[in-house]
Amino acid sequence: MMIGLLAFENNQGLWNGGYYSQFFGIGGVMVTVAILWLSTGYFGIGAPFAPYFWPYLGQLPKKKEQRRPVRVYMDGCFDLMHYGHANALRQAKLLGDQLVVGVVSDEEIVANKGPPVLSMEERLTLVSGLKWVDEVIPNAPYEITEEFMNALFNKYDIDYIIHGDDPCLLPDGTDAYALAKKAGRYKQIKRTEGVSSTDIVGRILLTFKHKAVNENAGAEPCGQMKSQLSNFLPTSRRIVQFSNGQAPSPGARVVYIDGAFDLFHAGHVEILRSARQLGDFLLVGVHDDQAIRERRGCGPIMHLHERTLSVLACRYVDEVIIGAPWEVSRDMITTFNISLVVHGTVAERSSAGEVDPYALPKSMGIFQTVTSPKTITSVSVATRIIDNHEAYKKRNLKKKASEDMYYTQKKFVSGD
Repeated sequence: MMIGLLAFENNQGLWNGGYYSQFFGIGGVMVTVAILWLSTGYFGIGAPFAPYFWPYLGQLPKKKEQRRPVRVYMDGCFDLMHYGHANALRQAKLLGDQLVVGVVSDEEIVANKGPPVLSMEERLTLVSGLKWVDEVIPNAPYEITEEFMNALFNKYDIDYIIHGDDPCLLPDGTDAYALAKKAGRYKQIKRTEGVSSTDIVGRILLTFKHKAVNENAGAEPCGQMKSQLSNFLPTSRRIVQFSNGQAPSPGARVVYIDGAFDLFHAGHVEILRSARQLGDFLLVGVHDDQAIRERRGCGPIMHLHERTLSVLACRYVDEVIIGAPWEVSRDMITTFNISLVVHGTVAERSSAGEVDPYALPKSMGIFQTVTSPKTITSVSVATRIIDNHEAYKKRNLKKKASEDMYYTQKKFVSGD
């Protein structure tokens, strides 16, 4: 269908673009002569049936009128960015042509929810790195006040304000989007099942508590509990929604980078941006849970399909290998026509004495080390939560109770 639409637009160009001059050249004179002959007998030969042709002349393609793009606004804290945030913004983009995203300030998050894990700069990097986002407003208010709503409508040309179907209440119990609803400029999207920032914080707290207990007992850390904690049920439909659905063009320079991409953070976005700049097509390998556990002694917080969606949502990524091999093989390089394999200077801890997974591309002269723009890692993000254990535990108690009740009572979920 897309090819057909493109073809239609190209044909429209005969009428809309620079072809008018050709139409009104020799061909234009001939058409004028024919019309005069058919309608009036100007040259001595009349055509009484000519008026029947006039209705059909109105069916000639006309220049398409320019329509102002529909601009929609959605805000959020976007702390511990996950595929649920990404899917919310994907749904919001479908309700308009341009998506403007407000990132709530640190102060507003503290006042309404508790301390954020990520800084404003990190959250801005994550939101800006999503493929569906067109514009970002930093330090947005948590509540849609009348003053801010008027600024959205008048300064940013926003047509609709978007939020999920889960309630967003202020400390006094009132609806944060009440004014937008009253103004008739509010639209709602479906919540994404299986994940939330509260859920992720809970996983981190439980994981590190479990790890500490096991290490004190002399047992292997972590274990198999991550899959038991997640409520996410992966579907092919969701992966298709996040995917670009495009293969590299003939002769494209394919760049490959791999990793765990756990707790997808600003460091991931920046290294993916750097890798994408080295070629025409960025292929990302996401290692499976078992491979990470074997080499790092601890499994990831987010499981394979959750991490895959987070990577796919990044605007710099063209394609993902789900459960990519730890070592880059010759068959893999040939299969995906990889021109360059890259790796950042900042990475999570790996097992000592391990075989170099990039030995082959190095021997082929197609390996490059890329300086990581940020030093942040998944472990450093988790450590922030552990270091403020009591604060995050308290923050999670209320929300976790409501989420547990939701999963206990839910019967059927439809939507995107």
